[in-house]
Amino acid sequence: MTDVTMPAIILVEPQMGENIGAAARAMLNFGLTDLRLVAPRDGWPNDRAIAMASRADIVLENTRVFGCTEDAIADLNHVYATTARPRDVIKKISTPRAAAAELRAPANKSAATGILFGKESVGLSREDVALADSIISVPLNPDFSSINLAQAVLLVGYEWFQAADDTPPVQVHNEERPANKAELSHLFDRIERELDARGYFEPILQRKHVILQNMRNMFQRLGLMESDVRAFQGIIKGLTMKVKNKTNDNDQP
Repeated sequence: MTDVTMPAIILVEPQMGENIGAAARAMLNFGLTDLRLVAPRDGWPNDRAIAMASRADIVLENTRVFGCTEDAIADLNHVYATTARPRDVIKKISTPRAAAAELRAPANKSAATGILFGKESVGLSREDVALADSIISVPLNPDFSSINLAQAVLLVGYEWFQAADDTPPVQVHNEERPANKAELSHLFDRIERELDARGYFEPILQRKHVILQNMRNMFQRLGLMESDVRAFQGIIKGLTMKVKNKTNDNDQP
């Protein structure tokens, strides 16, 4: 049974098997598995689609073929048409992000929904757009607004998936922890001691407090990890070591 919270992806008269396969792959990337084809030019199944789908088998196996758009959307409650040209029809026009929010809204979770995509050469016909309740239009460079079928499916699928995804927008991709305040304070104190030992503040003693405060603020902004603090400690150790005498290779003993 199809999950009614998942929109059906309906490709109307797709012309190339490769584009169907690429669209199926994009769908599965974002958890969409209900693919419907309306009068595919080269028939179905299609070997080129299978090759391009890159193991999105569940999408291809569930694919249903219809003779007309009306049949493909007969069981749906709300249908979106994707088009770059509203074609002078009076319908609500949403971006993919806004449409995704609508699809995910609690009030719509019991509704069966679908998204129409037109064939590669000319998009959706006026008749197909007329069957839809709303329009999805992707904001693109007005001087070059053409995208292929799989790209359109990818964009809409991504926004649908993101509308319910709780992945943190910024993540640390390792198991390190941020430096704690004790480690940072130890680093600050060591820098201050080493600068004092070398008379750094003597000419500007009245500004010492401000300089140290600015230094602390700078390090706090960096968001250092524990390994970063260790690295700074090693650098300070290296800088404070006694300079070794180096003998020029051309010098004679």
